[in-house]
Amino acid sequence: MFDDHGREPGTGDRRARVRAVRRRLAQEGPPRTRGGAADFETISVPEHACDRLRDLLIAEGAQTVVEIGLAYAGSALAIGEALVTIDPPRPRHIIVDPYQDRDWSRAGWDLLCSAGLDPIASLLSTPSSIALPRLLTEGLVADAAFVDGSHRFHEVFVDLYFLRKIVRPGGLIVLDDVWSPSVRTALRYYERNLGWTVVPDAFSREPGAPTAAVDGPRVEPAPRCTAVRLPDPSFEPPFEEFRTF
Repeated sequence: MFDDHGREPGTGDRRARVRAVRRRLAQEGPPRTRGGAADFETISVPEHACDRLRDLLIAEGAQTVVEIGLAYAGSALAIGEALVTIDPPRPRHIIVDPYQDRDWSRAGWDLLCSAGLDPIASLLSTPSSIALPRLLTEGLVADAAFVDGSHRFHEVFVDLYFLRKIVRPGGLIVLDDVWSPSVRTALRYYERNLGWTVVPDAFSREPGAPTAAVDGPRVEPAPRCTAVRLPDPSFEPPFEEFRTF
């Protein structure tokens, strides 16, 4: 990444540039939307949750992050800010969004470019069910992932299946919209059967957030985002062992 004079900016300069784009996005919204007066506000992860995502990744020392879903790039900019702050030798931000061109008119990608993050980010315009197996075959190992793609149960389940093999043992996976029954139910399988553990107080429940039914009539508060840690070492459960979810 170079400035207008061909000089490579320092970490502070790069971070300030990303923060400026994040601030402008939060205050003014994206340069274009796919339609609907409140589409940006409805779709995007709130700024304070993006701040928390950034802080979690910084604390993790993440160098390679996989993101499912780009849309207006609110979370992607936060991930980029984390990587710029950590400043590893070879940062990588792999984003999977098959609808960035068709539905979002590349609004999210253009914002990433305006923040100077395109040298460390790559956009895969294929469904995650295709992109993630390819990344696995290529030998990608990530430190963390952020999941905000399809909310259909079977697609979330498949995303988590492959991310479990891509994210290193002990790594971090953050999911958005966990208050959705389909997302929460998919996550519960991995918690109950594969040793994933929720990071306590990683995200707080937002005022007025829905509640999520778990195990029948019991109801528990549901934050919008949840961070889970993969076990280290990873393991496969015995065939005969299965815990309902």
